Amino acid sequence: MRRTKGARMSVRVGVIGGGQLARMMIAPAVELGLDVRVLAEDEGMSAALAATAVGDYRDLDAVRAFARDVDVITFDHEHVPQSVLRALVADGVQVHPGPDALQYAQDKLVMRARLAELGVPQPDWAAVHDARELQAFINDHGGRAVVKTPRGGYDGKGVRVVRAGLEAADWFEQVPEGEALLAEEMVSFTRELAQQIARRPSGDVVAYPVVETVQRGGVCAEVIAPAPNATERLAEVAEQIGRQIAEGIGATGMLAVELFETDDERILVNELAMRPHNSGHWSQDGAVTGQFEQHLRAVADLPLGSAAPRAPWTVMVNILGGPAEGTLTSCFAPAMQQHPEAKIHTYGKAPRPGRKVGHINVAGADLDDVVYTARAAAVHFE
Repeated sequence: MRRTKGARMSVRVGVIGGGQLARMMIAPAVELGLDVRVLAEDEGMSAALAATAVGDYRDLDAVRAFARDVDVITFDHEHVPQSVLRALVADGVQVHPGPDALQYAQDKLVMRARLAELGVPQPDWAAVHDARELQAFINDHGGRAVVKTPRGGYDGKGVRVVRAGLEAADWFEQVPEGEALLAEEMVSFTRELAQQIARRPSGDVVAYPVVETVQRGGVCAEVIAPAPNATERLAEVAEQIGRQIAEGIGATGMLAVELFETDDERILVNELAMRPHNSGHWSQDGAVTGQFEQHLRAVADLPLGSAAPRAPWTVMVNILGGPAEGTLTSCFAPAMQQHPEAKIHTYGKAPRPGRKVGHINVAGADLDDVVYTARAAAVHFE
C-alpha cells in the first residue's frame, strides 16, 4: 500500500487486461477509495483511463514489472498463462483469483473433472482424442454431441454441435499430441440461467439472485434479473451450486456459474467465469452492490456488500455491433430523451458487426414494461 498526501493508505489494485470489464471497475474503485491500475494489451483500449502500463499479459517480465507497483492482482479476462500466474504467487504477489482456482475457468476439461469430484450436477462428458472416440460418444448420446476446444472459447467460439466424429477432424489436427477435445451430451434445456457468487480470500460469500440469460448466435443478448418464474426451490439449488463451486475451488472475487434448466427440471452447470461477467451487468443499476464494486471489495478482502435487488425486475440488453454510420456518442441524446429511465453503459469501442460495444439496464416493477424499455433504448444504438 502507499500513503497519499492527506489521506489514508490506499489499496492498489492491478487489473490485467484493458477491456470493458476493467473499464467498469474504475468508477467503483474511485468511490471505494481504491487505486486501480490497468495493464492493457494495447493503447486506447476500453480501460485506457486507468491504463498505467501497456504490455503482453503472456510476458512474465512485463507482468512482473506491473505487479511491483500494486498490492493485489486481478483480471479482466482469464487468459493469463498458468506459468505467469504461478511465478507471481512465488514472488509473493497477492493474486485473486489465484492460479489454483483460475485453472477451472481456463480449461474446460480440468473444470469438468473438478466438478465431478465435487459432485456438482453437469452434463455427461468425456475427453476425446480423435474422431473415433468422439463418434463413440455421439453413438452413446442419441446421435449428437457438443464438442468444445478446452481453452480459449467464448461467445460461441470454440463450440460445435456435431452428428459425426469427422465433423471435428480439423480441430483434432490442431490438438497437441496427448491432449483432447471436450465432448458433452446435447442437453435438452428450457432456458439458460446464471448464478453469481462473490467470495473473499477470508472465505465470506455473498450470492446474487439467479438470473435468466438469453443467447442469440452464441452471444448473450439479454439478462432478466431475477429469473422469471423461478421457484424458491430453483433459486435455492442454483445458489447452493454456486456456493459449493466457489468454496470447492477456492474462488476469490466474482464467480459466474452458467447453468442449464433442463426439460426434466434439473439444473446443470455449463461453464464458469472467474471475474465480473456479462450475466451480472444488470447489478450495476439493479442491485445494492454491483458486481464491479463487489469484485473489488472481494479481491481487496474488504467486507462484501449486499447483493439484494433494488427493484422487482432489472433487464440488461447488450448493444451488439453499434450504429452502421456515425459513433455511439451520437446515439446517446435520442435514447436519453425517449427513455430517461434507461441506464446506458458503453465501452469505448468502435462499432463492428457482432461486437459487444455497450449495454442498457432498466429496472422497474412491471417486467413487460422493463423489457420493452430496455430493448427500445438499445435500438437507438443499433
